Amino acid sequence: MKYEARKKAILILKDGTMFEGKSVGIDGTAVGEICFNTGTTGYQEIFTDPSYYGQLMVTTNAHIGNYGINAEEEESEGIKIAGLVCRNFSFDYSRINAEEDLLTYFKKQNFVAISDIDTRALVRYIRDKGAMNAIISTDTDIESLKKQLESVPSMDGLELASQVSTKEPYTVGNENATYKIAALDIGIKRNILRNLTQRDCYVKVFPYDASFEDLSSFNPDGYFLSNGPGDPTPLENAQKLAKEIVDKDLPLFGICLGHQVIALAHDIPTYKMHNGHRGINHPVKNLLTGKGEITSQNHGFVVDKSAVEAHDVLEMTHEHLNDQSLAGMRVKDKNCFSVQYHPEASPGPHDSSYLFDQFIEMIKASK
Repeated sequence: MKYEARKKAILILKDGTMFEGKSVGIDGTAVGEICFNTGTTGYQEIFTDPSYYGQLMVTTNAHIGNYGINAEEEESEGIKIAGLVCRNFSFDYSRINAEEDLLTYFKKQNFVAISDIDTRALVRYIRDKGAMNAIISTDTDIESLKKQLESVPSMDGLELASQVSTKEPYTVGNENATYKIAALDIGIKRNILRNLTQRDCYVKVFPYDASFEDLSSFNPDGYFLSNGPGDPTPLENAQKLAKEIVDKDLPLFGICLGHQVIALAHDIPTYKMHNGHRGINHPVKNLLTGKGEITSQNHGFVVDKSAVEAHDVLEMTHEHLNDQSLAGMRVKDKNCFSVQYHPEASPGPHDSSYLFDQFIEMIKASK
């Protein structure tokens, strides 16, 4: 596609700020909470991560699409972000094992993306003003777009796990594996399941509203609460499930949204962050070992650190070194721990993969 031939496109933020760009070639409109990811690679994994459901993604890497698309790098069935805002969109790719170009991938899913936006200026603005709702469109009727934007619900208080969770239970791995894991899908990523199956686990994945009776019917050796989108507060069923598992002292591991659910199950509040953490170079300190980790993160809500520190049952285990927010915790004298970041790291570094090994060791010790 010729650069000059592309349509004008527009981005409007909730506060009325506007940015002009170009369509990548797909007409339409997309709305959601605007956020940015600072990763320099892994765009396909980001686009298909269920934790981003309902969000417009701004990529800070200058080039998007330059290494094409490969089906093995999808973290779920299809694109989950609401729309894409980028600087330079690559219509050609140069990776030998890519299966198709990014535009073809977008067209198959009728996905709206705009490029030629000054993403550096946009990200600086969002950093100052905070995450907010926005709209992108190839329709340039500004008043009409602003009216559409007014109807977009705030992410604060919004339950989205039901939109990305499996409808029916399914299994992953070898049924003759050493360990059986019951996983609650509130937005699970495929690489989490890979990490478990690589550790000789047979995993059964359950819908977001499954009960303890549902999960326990699998007779699992351990339980897992996944990552996912939206505000954790409305997920009362998942909180009840977490409390039952902990009360019975069964092995439980939670990641991201699952981590927040475990906190809420202990009456620890969560809150919406000014911007959130989204990238693959976030420094975290393991307070139990004193070691540092470079981590992959994607969350807009966080557990109240002061409430955990004051709690007589919970213990803070990991701290984010950029803003000293809580990045991990465990339940004292129980087989339960959780982290706010992504040890499956897809994309990202593998410094934190030991957490899956820690989960397996916990299961072994509890048998």
